[in-house]
Amino acid sequence: MGVGVSGWPLARAVSRAGQLGVVSATCLDTVMVRRLQDGDPGGHTRRALAHFPSQDAVREVLDRYFLPGGRAAGQPYRRVPLPGVPLQPENERLTVMANFVEVWLAREGHGGTVGVNLLTKVQLQTLPGLYGAVLAGVHVVLMGAGIPRDVPQVLDRFAAGQAATLRLDVTGAAAPTVLTFDPASLGLEGVPLARPAFLPVVSSNVLAAMLARRGEGAVQGFVVEGPTAGGHSAPPRGDRALDERGEPRYGPKDEVDLQALAALGLPFWLAGGTGSPEALRDAWARGAAGVQVGTLFAYCEESGLRADLRDRALRGARRGELRVRTDPHASPTGFPFKVVMLPGTLADPDVYAARTRRCDLGYLRESYARPDGLVGFRCPAEPVGEYTRKGGRAEDTRGRMCLCNALLADVGLGQTQPQGPEPALLTSGDDLRSAGRWPHGQVPDSGPGQDTSGYAALDALRYLLD
Repeated sequence: MGVGVSGWPLARAVSRAGQLGVVSATCLDTVMVRRLQDGDPGGHTRRALAHFPSQDAVREVLDRYFLPGGRAAGQPYRRVPLPGVPLQPENERLTVMANFVEVWLAREGHGGTVGVNLLTKVQLQTLPGLYGAVLAGVHVVLMGAGIPRDVPQVLDRFAAGQAATLRLDVTGAAAPTVLTFDPASLGLEGVPLARPAFLPVVSSNVLAAMLARRGEGAVQGFVVEGPTAGGHSAPPRGDRALDERGEPRYGPKDEVDLQALAALGLPFWLAGGTGSPEALRDAWARGAAGVQVGTLFAYCEESGLRADLRDRALRGARRGELRVRTDPHASPTGFPFKVVMLPGTLADPDVYAARTRRCDLGYLRESYARPDGLVGFRCPAEPVGEYTRKGGRAEDTRGRMCLCNALLADVGLGQTQPQGPEPALLTSGDDLRSAGRWPHGQVPDSGPGQDTSGYAALDALRYLLD
């Protein structure tokens, strides 16, 4: 669910209620340091950091980023260093600590099950992110938007306190580039940890079979995601033609063969359009262990979404005025991406045209082989001249959106740029059209900024399960 939407408060609420609460690990290093620069409201980040094994590293981070009174009005956030190859020690430490913090807070004070969700395409932070989550005792790791074939072995090695490696996808490279993270960098070499279960997010039974039979290490099950889910989706198989609305056209080839999947002997959960009691019953009837639900929980009170965005989206959905578009161009990754067509956000053509293109966070950049043999980075959402100078094609920049900055703005952590604050961009599954059926779904017509979402995570669970 984007960045910080499924944060520790939501994951903790769902986990305490007996289900699997999952935190999003995307951009967590930036999320943590921006919370610190906003004064760490409630002291939650510092409370978790007090349990981090290396307090010397914690002191360095607090000295650099924590502002006791928060930022002054209009003051930009101090940015974390752009990641590169090899990853700088500061990037490693921040990523480990941020994932530790989010999982530790989600687990605090109860014995429920907590998971963490990573994007496979955000490769540079994968190893330290996974280690931080494992260090905090995460129970389940989920990964989609790519093929995470190396991750089970990474989890095995981290659980044994050993260094792990991950192959970096580098366009045009003649030889493989390997990323490494060693717990010894934190003084934790040889420290055994509990190995979490691994549930890759798949969109085909062929991929599931490959991960189950040929992947490095053990896979404990699968999340089977359809194209109606929010965020990134797999491109359609076969014909890539768009429909009359300019959206990817999905068909029978994109349906997962659940019988073949069940034959692998591992549990699976269905995702995408599953946020209703009827969808849950149907999933059980088709042999699934259950469902993964995002959109219904993205608009509950424990969600990290800004209250004004949440209320406007719910009001528009209730009235039938809000459309969720599967945009084939928005994401720099090239994957289709669900966009809520909410006026005033980056989905608004006027807002998109007025924004100055930049890439100052770099999570979704593509790695490519430079002529000098080093690894370079480019993003189709950066200035067109910069992208083409690095060998990118100008046509690949059309319609691309800076998801990194926009999704941080969704949760109140948007950067203040010279031209003003970064605009938000909501992503939701098609289930948003069913908002009128949700608990207390008749959202009053209140003014912007008021929290009127009307239901908690526990209400959402009762709606699904009762």
